[in-house]
Amino acid sequence: MTTIRMTPAAERLLSAASDLFYNRGIHAVGVDLIAEVAGTTKKTLYDRFGSKDALVALYLRRRFERWRAHVETWLAEHGRGPVQALDALEAWLGANTCGCAFVNAHAELGRADHPAIAVIRAEKQWMRELYERLAEEAGAPAGVGAQLHLVHEGAIICFAVAAQPDALANAKAAARNLLGTAG
Repeated sequence: MTTIRMTPAAERLLSAASDLFYNRGIHAVGVDLIAEVAGTTKKTLYDRFGSKDALVALYLRRRFERWRAHVETWLAEHGRGPVQALDALEAWLGANTCGCAFVNAHAELGRADHPAIAVIRAEKQWMRELYERLAEEAGAPAGVGAQLHLVHEGAIICFAVAAQPDALANAKAAARNLLGTAG
């Protein structure tokens, strides 16, 4: 991966692109709009990022960093466990109502050769490994962590796509059932 020199203009471009990509969709947003919202030129965008594809990959990398920091901080402050990880998700979705940026991007990009696909897969792998560790720490049988990851992903879809306000409550109940705990 090429290192991008993040000038103030590049940061504005990345910030504008991140907001636009998440809220409107990657294909619905052109480089002209990104440059306009950022108060820069298209030339600056291409000078800093090389392509829209590279900008998309960086947007997702930064989002992954923020998401991972959110979850890790939440677990450190509220206790480590699969239900607490779902609490962290619920808190995140309060300000991120368009669902999972990684699933949304994958649905739009779809090509295995897009530079963002590796970032998307890395986020999904990290989430699965997190739930596997949390389930193991909770003394759950092998395989429960992978099931909890599926509960996590399904909760996002039910919340954002199906507009089910009880999606996270149901996900936490499912997690408790998988862990064999009450309450």
